[in-house]
Amino acid sequence: MIWDELQSALDALQRDGLKRNRRTLESPCGPVAQVAGRTLISFCSNDYLGLANDPALVAAACAGARTWGVGSGASHLVSGHFAAHATLEEKLAAFTGFARALLFSTGYMANLGIVPALVGRGDAVFADRLNHASLIDAVQLARADSHRYPHGDLAALEQLLAASPARRKLILSDAVFSMDGDLAPLPGLLALAERFDAWLVIDDAHGFGVLGPQGRGSLAHFHLPHSRRLVYMGTLGKAAGAAGAFVAGDETVIEWLAQRARTYIFTTAGSPLIACALAASLDLITHGDARRQHLMQLIAQLRDGLAATRWRLLPSPTAIQPVIIGDNHEALRIAGALYERGLWVPAIRPPTVPKGTARLRVSLTAAHSEAQLALLVDALRELA
Repeated sequence: MIWDELQSALDALQRDGLKRNRRTLESPCGPVAQVAGRTLISFCSNDYLGLANDPALVAAACAGARTWGVGSGASHLVSGHFAAHATLEEKLAAFTGFARALLFSTGYMANLGIVPALVGRGDAVFADRLNHASLIDAVQLARADSHRYPHGDLAALEQLLAASPARRKLILSDAVFSMDGDLAPLPGLLALAERFDAWLVIDDAHGFGVLGPQGRGSLAHFHLPHSRRLVYMGTLGKAAGAAGAFVAGDETVIEWLAQRARTYIFTTAGSPLIACALAASLDLITHGDARRQHLMQLIAQLRDGLAATRWRLLPSPTAIQPVIIGDNHEALRIAGALYERGLWVPAIRPPTVPKGTARLRVSLTAAHSEAQLALLVDALRELA
């Protein structure tokens, strides 16, 4: 029977240490989680600035619900674009320094919309090998010729660009890589985009709100100019603490995406109450230097604490701190041992990461205390 094949495949995932298990939280997003009646210190969340349950965002969302209700009722281009959305788009454009911004329901949908709107059959996309799944899927949807260059390798990318006869070219990269925590060589990518007349699409899901002056993102971190060929995507469910995503860029580019990005045109607009919460979030991000400084101190604390152990940390300067284990079952064992100690750290395995690089993905937030992180460091040192 057709369902027997599915069960067999599920059994194989379990055997190979690749089956994912979902846990249900019984408390709001934060550094302390209630799961199945247990209290855990969570190092799982991408809520990098600790804003997901911030009282200012909660109050803004409640006020937004009283003003606008809950749902938007339609897509942005029909009747679902409210004044709250328009205000947020204007604030995002000003915050990032681009001419215009466009809201999307999620970062995944934003990426699926951008790439096929800019390139198609006969064009070429040049993508970092460690790009997020949403970027990989976006290339497949575009049906353009796909070229993947070794992670962060500008010389290899240059060779691929020089050899391509494609009329339109697009360079595609995460800014901060979600499973390694390192930064893309954005200045070099922009220089190559200028040289070869290519689009440069940057996914700053894990840099927006955290990196750069006032948390303005990875482009600001590198002090890059706002080239017309730059298309910048940022998510709003991580450091911004709520939900959704946006794309920022040149006025013409954003108008083209509004007319041609299918994941923008053919989906219901996000709730206006979330837009109200995000407008408040941008204010907190702008004035959040103390949060970012505390986060950097936590990163240093973790790296210093594990420096003399057998645990191998990747060279990440960001809130994403991967501890490489290697074997799938061993990664699950270590994660389970931490869980029994009241420490929730996810074990990340293929296909999310390359085979043989299963890891613990420690995600730090400004809401964590030094004492909470010390418990994790001590536990990992003990397990080492």
